[in-house]
Amino acid sequence: MIGLVTTLVIGVLAGFLAGQIMRGRGYGLMLDLLLGIGGSILGYFVFGLLKLTPSGLIGRIVVSTAGAVLLIYIARKLH
Repeated sequence: MIGLVTTLVIGVLAGFLAGQIMRGRGYGLMLDLLLGIGGSILGYFVFGLLKLTPSGLIGRIVVSTAGAVLLIYIARKLH
């Protein structure tokens, strides 16, 4: 249960950071946070394909933020 809560908090933080990094027309705070949670999953998937594993809290935040940035980028291209 604690792992799920930690993952959600990191995803929300990653969404906020990705929203700041990917300035522009944006989707608003709430959707950026949701994209951050989805991006967190995407980040772990992409980094797993590259055989890279995050270490510690900072590593998890970096991987999640990178995935969220990628997901926001893809969403903007499709929109």
